Amino acid sequence: MDYLKNTDPEIFEAIRAESKRQSSQLELIASENFVSSAVLQAMGTVMTNKYAEGLPFKRYYGGCEYVDIAEDLARKRAMELFSAEYANVQPHSGAQANMASYFAFLNPGDKILGMNLSHGGHLTHGSPVNFSGKIFEAISYEVNESDGLINYDALREQALRTRPKMIVTGASAYPRTIDFETFGEIAREIDAFLLADIAHIAGLVAAGIHQSPVPHSDVVTTTTHKTLRGPRGALILCKKEHSNIIDKSVFPGTQGGPLMHIIAAKAVALKEALHPDFKNYQSQVVANAKALADGLMEHGLYLVSGGTDNHLLLIDLSKSYEDLTGRDAEKALELAGMTVNKNTVPGETRSPFVTSGLRIGTAALTTRGLCETDMRQIADWIVKVLANPTNEEVIRSVAKEINDMCQDFPLYSGDSAVRA
Repeated sequence: MDYLKNTDPEIFEAIRAESKRQSSQLELIASENFVSSAVLQAMGTVMTNKYAEGLPFKRYYGGCEYVDIAEDLARKRAMELFSAEYANVQPHSGAQANMASYFAFLNPGDKILGMNLSHGGHLTHGSPVNFSGKIFEAISYEVNESDGLINYDALREQALRTRPKMIVTGASAYPRTIDFETFGEIAREIDAFLLADIAHIAGLVAAGIHQSPVPHSDVVTTTTHKTLRGPRGALILCKKEHSNIIDKSVFPGTQGGPLMHIIAAKAVALKEALHPDFKNYQSQVVANAKALADGLMEHGLYLVSGGTDNHLLLIDLSKSYEDLTGRDAEKALELAGMTVNKNTVPGETRSPFVTSGLRIGTAALTTRGLCETDMRQIADWIVKVLANPTNEEVIRSVAKEINDMCQDFPLYSGDSAVRA
């Protein structure tokens, strides 16, 4: 990092400080993870210099023989990992993967049925502030406010009544297993396309711990940086018969030149996910989430749906600390050394900038090596801070204990990252 330090000391210092933050805090944001040193190295290579519009072996630029190798490996590994007929690994983000998938199958004004944002869905599943809600006629299904679960009978009735052209399944804050097979049956009953967005649970699906949507869906999208533990980016899986329209919808439909250094890093992460150890990791992610959930509930905290089946859990603060907002809880926990994110909950009464909930995940800390016993300790710290969100002495005391724990679980070593 000497070149960067000498060329731009301000950016170097920002990176150094971020490295210190990641190393010295407990990362509990459900959508974050820590990539391997190999993935970090792949991202910082000369492949960033190459323009490669088009597909492997069918480019609009010369000099692509080596980036072709990298992208073709990424495609093949994605297909093998998810048992999919086809993969496009070029999308820059989950939002762009969803956009390309919509435009491959739909026309502006077509009707889509996706999960309500406040009930666990994603912005790109039809939120009115997002392109998906502006370009398409978006209808939302919800979870039961009583138990926080998807009501598949109600979903079927809504689909039969509204007749969307596409049903969107998947979530960003749903702690339970999703029945993709039932979603597929409902979609076929109304002759609709089914898009499964598995951005959050892709690692669990790849490891066989969560039901796969691939056999039941027309198209599957995922980010590569959450439970899949790769670089920030996305990919699309589909049946072979849809490969041409997906490829054209990605390029030139919704984006230009692919990020070849990121695609190379995706290939590395996908190879790592094909290793048997990856299944053990995903099993531990779920075990850790259950241990954390149990610990919080034993202290009386209310979790949406009463627990978790996957890597995340959702705390409804209004049921436990009526006056404590998600925003204030997030701030207090961060001061104590635990990074979480405020989140809306079913039946939300506050704005998305304030919220009544917290979303917590275990993928990042599991990567770091923490286990169920550590999760129980973290649950104790979370409750201690939430019960005393403005008590500086309590927060300092917890922060010191967390710093001590972090020293026992070093994040990177050597030249993998800028050391604090």
